[in-house]
Amino acid sequence: MRRRQFLASGTALLSVAVAGCVHPAVVLDMDEATATDITNEVSITADPGSEEYSVVSSALENGSATRRGRSDLFDPADTVRVDDSFYEVSETRLGSSEVTVYEVRIDFDPADSTAELGEIEYGDLPEVDHQRLEQIVSEDPPTQDGDDIGIEYGTAEEVGNESVFVPEQQYDIMVHDGNRYRIGVDSRTASEAEYRYEVTEVAPDVETFADQVREQYLFTLSGLSDAEKEVVEEAIDGGYFQDDDAFQSVIDRIRDHEGISVDDFYGTWLLEYEDVDYLTYAEW
Repeated sequence: MRRRQFLASGTALLSVAVAGCVHPAVVLDMDEATATDITNEVSITADPGSEEYSVVSSALENGSATRRGRSDLFDPADTVRVDDSFYEVSETRLGSSEVTVYEVRIDFDPADSTAELGEIEYGDLPEVDHQRLEQIVSEDPPTQDGDDIGIEYGTAEEVGNESVFVPEQQYDIMVHDGNRYRIGVDSRTASEAEYRYEVTEVAPDVETFADQVREQYLFTLSGLSDAEKEVVEEAIDGGYFQDDDAFQSVIDRIRDHEGISVDDFYGTWLLEYEDVDYLTYAEW
């Protein structure tokens, strides 16, 4: 599994953290891998309604697509899944210009809650403001001094004409459940680029793409000593975290092969052990 997923979800890591250690020194974790697991490991999914989905769908329909944005939309190494098919996406930066980007700041416990511009109930906000602020006001508000949180609204073009805060601020007090919050608006200059996208199909379905990944990365872990087998079996059962000779021997065997993602001290591999495919994450 991917490193960030393992660190977030590993119950073994949690138990170690509770015991007082931030993180074990070494890790070997082996998860049985279906075709879907394999494709999820080496691709990103563009969900319907997302900007990524819209761009790829438009490029497929029209041969190419363009968008304006303040950052790249895709990593060059990413294979993108749209519905059940997989694509390589070419993202070309065509040119850039300067734009004004707005941020709405909220002070949840202002020293002075008297309105200077005006006050508005949260429930009366236009939809564009309601959507951007909904998650913020639905949680327990922070209580530190000064502005508690900032929400990037984007450019005036992205916001549209309905907002009561951006680009022209009409209210400086927002009332929610009887609480009075002070609203501030900041702006900054940012670079916005125009991008052109072209897509090439890599595989028409999950099974085909998984087979391609297996062909590139899959290897068989075999010929192990009894001590090495114990390491692997424990890694399959829930994770191995002991920095001993058997662990290092297994890691050396794994590192002899091409990994899906490998850094200086950790990596992810696809291997077969006793006729079963495993996504294998290791730290050493």
